[in-house]
This record gives sequence, C-alpha cells and structure tokens, in this order.
Amino acid sequence: MQLSFLGGVGTVTGSKYLLDTGVYRILVDCGLFQGFKQFRLRNWEALPVAPRSIDAVVLTHAHIDHSGYLPLLVRSGFKGPVLCTPTTRDLCGILLPDAGFLQEQDAAFANRQGFSKHHPALPLYTERDARNALQRLVAVPYGENRELGDGFRLAFRDAGHILGSAIATLRRHRRSVVFSGDLGRPGSPLLPDPATVSRADYLVVESTYGDRRHSDESPEDAIAAVVNRAAGRGGTVLIPAFAVGRTQLILYYLQRLKAARRIPNISIFIDSPMAIEASTLLYRHHKELRLSAAECDELGRAATYVRDVEGSKALDQSQMPKVVISASGMATGGRVLHHLKALAPDPRNAILFAGFQAGGTRGAAMVGGAATVKIHGGPVLVRAEIVNLDMLSAHADSNEIMAWLRQFEAAPRRTFVTHGEPAAADALRHRIEEELGWECRVPDYRETFDLDGKGKS
Repeated sequence: MQLSFLGGVGTVTGSKYLLDTGVYRILVDCGLFQGFKQFRLRNWEALPVAPRSIDAVVLTHAHIDHSGYLPLLVRSGFKGPVLCTPTTRDLCGILLPDAGFLQEQDAAFANRQGFSKHHPALPLYTERDARNALQRLVAVPYGENRELGDGFRLAFRDAGHILGSAIATLRRHRRSVVFSGDLGRPGSPLLPDPATVSRADYLVVESTYGDRRHSDESPEDAIAAVVNRAAGRGGTVLIPAFAVGRTQLILYYLQRLKAARRIPNISIFIDSPMAIEASTLLYRHHKELRLSAAECDELGRAATYVRDVEGSKALDQSQMPKVVISASGMATGGRVLHHLKALAPDPRNAILFAGFQAGGTRGAAMVGGAATVKIHGGPVLVRAEIVNLDMLSAHADSNEIMAWLRQFEAAPRRTFVTHGEPAAADALRHRIEEELGWECRVPDYRETFDLDGKGKS
C-alpha cells in the first residue's frame, strides 16, 4: 500500500492524500489550493492520477481547502462515492454550489471590468458542476464502520474543528492509517473536544499552528477592545470570517458582549448568503454542539442577515458604527472584497481577522502591514486598523496538537506532518521527534511512501 501527498504539503490548502494498493485507490480530502499563485495554478493542472482511476474519496470536513476540488474531480471522470459525515454532506450542499457560483460571478465581473489577463476569464468550475458533484456524497455517521473495496474499512471520529469535521481511520488487513483532518481546540464554547485516538500504524497530522501557541487573552476581551475602539471613532468593524464555524463563533462572543453591555448596542450584520445558510444548518444540528436549542435560537436572532446585493451595498454607504461579518475568512473572494474596497481606506474603521491567514492571501498581506492590497485589478489603500485574533482559530495550536498526540498508547510506525507552511510543519516534526521519540516526516508535494515496510518509493 502506498501513500502519496498530492496537496496539503508546504501549504495549509489543497489537501489531497492518495492511498493506493495497486487494486484500489482512495483519495482522502479533495481540496482547492489557495494563497500564493504557484499554489493556485495547481488547481488548473491535471491531477497526477486519473480521476476515473480513483475508487472512493473520503472527506474529513467541508471547508473548501478540503472539499473544493470535488466538482473538478467529478467533471474529469470520477465515478465513485464520496464518504463523509452526514453534517459534512449537508454543509457541502451549501459550500460547493456557492463556490461555483462565486467563481462564475468573479469571472463575469473580471470580463466586464477588463482587469483579467485571460480573455475571456473563465471560472474554475460552475455551480452546475458543484451540484453534479453533490450526487456522489454518501453519509457515514461517527463511529460506524463502513466497508469499502479491497479490504478497506472506514470510521470517523469527531475532530472538533467545525460541525461535522472528522478524524478518519482507514484499516486494511490489520493495518491502520489515521488522518487527523483539521484538529479543533479543546474547550470550544460551541464544539466538542477532538476525539481521542489510541493507536495507528501510520498517522497523518495537520500542523497549521505547529510552530506557535494561541494567545491566552480572552476572546471576549480582545473583540470588545476592537469594537469599542472603532465605535469610538464612529467606524465600522469588518470581520472577514469563514462561513462555517468562525462566523457562528464570533457571533456567539458578540452576543455575550452586548448582553453584558461591554460593547455598544450597535447593529451586527452577517453579509454572506453561504454563512446565513450555514448558520441555519448549524442551529438545526444543535445536538452536535455545546448549545441548547434555546441558546441556538437566541444566537440566530443576534444579527441581521443580509441576503441581497442591494442590502450588501447599503452597508458600505451607511455611516453608522456597526459590525459586518462577511466571507471569506482570508479575503480571497466573495462580498467581503467589496466591503474592503469601501472600508479599508478609512482609518476610523477596523478590519478584524479571526485566525490563520495563508501566505499569498490578502488577509496575510494586511495582517503583515501592507499599505495597499490589490482587489478587482486595482490597488486599495489600507488605512483602517488591522487586527488578527489567532485565539479565534478553529485549529489546535502546537501545545494542543502535542497533547492530542500524547493520548496515543503506542507510537505509530511513522507520522507524516502535513497541512502547514514549511516553518510550522518542521517545528511540529521536531517537537514530535524530540518529545515523543516518534519517527516523523514532513513530506514533499507529490512524494510517495510505501506503507508495507519498504520506506519511500
């Protein structure tokens, strides 16, 4: 059995890991590359393996960097099942069509404005492609063993990262490979802690925050400080946030702050059709959360939901202090770009990022102190206050990852450190080797390893 790394290495995006027995092929995660152009260009390249030769896909969760390549995979000939938790299936039903729609909209906007180098600019895939891909999704509940081909069995455990996120275990002939997916943080007010895994022959673990710890500052204190400063200047707080998970967590804190009168009674707007649908879905799945049905209902009433384009435009024209939460979380696309063009040049405003910003994204540039960013083909001045609160991240930090690893009863034969930028992945590798004594490797893009005891292919 061979394991190949077709994404999610050297970067936090594009996760794709291929298990191949020579008879049966499983692709674990099927994500889009984001960030630096050299990564994004990989989305347009043919996969190193023919999609029609893949027998099954396993999704750890619904975020686009783990699921967003599925429409292309299906369009290119993949005919097998896509196995995921029931909630991941439901969330993909929102996220993937929205991703296709946004790509069509962005291409159409580029063609109207004439700023694309491509004539015409084309979407990577369409909303219709995404809806076709949804037909391949098959739900596997947490804890259920699902038989696949060639002796493989699949089981999911809760990863605590977003609703429906999973740690995936694939077993074959008494040998197991565990994929952490994205590990959540213990003690989240919304989600359960990541499940314990006691054994694995081979482990693939994420390292987004492998070289750092999250701030110990209270999230409520940090958010309150930003909102109060901006409101005192008469400005708006714009929060680029992932539609699934982060938006709802931020709204939870804002609601608590308003109830405690720690911030002014200003209006909160969620301006992302995808986030609105995701929030509704999340509240329906309250049994998977640490919130009661009543608490979910109260959270759902804490913001005004902006569904149409005219309402979105009106937010930028309004001079009243407010909070606007809009996707995407790294400012790579969507309605948040229009808000940034309107709000970033004004020093009264604040742009509050809520977690990791991948290299090459506008979010990373602004957090890094960029004086201008490029949006829709032109420069936009950045004079607003820029803040990034990493304690709002849904990813475990280095200490939290190590605590999760220490729950293993025995060392895996080999641990592969993935889904991290180079410094983070190597820092986690070093900690695992030094503190746990495990054999550990940071794989390269398209590198293949033999899991039958013969090492690298």
